[in-house]
Amino acid sequence: MPLADAMDMATAYSFSVSIDGVEVPYVMEVSGLKAEVDMITYSEQAKDGKFVARQVMGRSKVGQFSVTRGLTDSKTVTDWLKSVMQGDIKGARKTAEVCIYTSDGSPLKRLNFRNCWIKDVELGGTLKAGSTEALTEKFTVCWDEMEYA
Repeated sequence: MPLADAMDMATAYSFSVSIDGVEVPYVMEVSGLKAEVDMITYSEQAKDGKFVARQVMGRSKVGQFSVTRGLTDSKTVTDWLKSVMQGDIKGARKTAEVCIYTSDGSPLKRLNFRNCWIKDVELGGTLKAGSTEALTEKFTVCWDEMEYA
């Protein structure tokens, strides 16, 4: 659905992340959403003898993005990493989706990722007596294919 007015732009506070169709709860941040292709540079000699440098599009690059969520007792993320570490390639490959919403909650843009696997999991926050800081779980998802939907 389009934004309400042509002068409006999307905000960064309304989004969701799903892995294999299941929404990841307590997501606080998503970063590294980037699609990229290789750039091929070559040189040629023009008919008039001048040296000319050119660039053409290459292949699509694979990528990765990071998700930070509130730490819970869920083992979904760490079990996913465990299957990767054990070499379970079939079990480790998943699909992912990041959906960005308008201010009224309508989907604005979807980024779909295929052949995803988890690269790392990091516990965020400082374990410190008397702390009131929320603990987080940050994980990096690597992907082979991405499309804007």
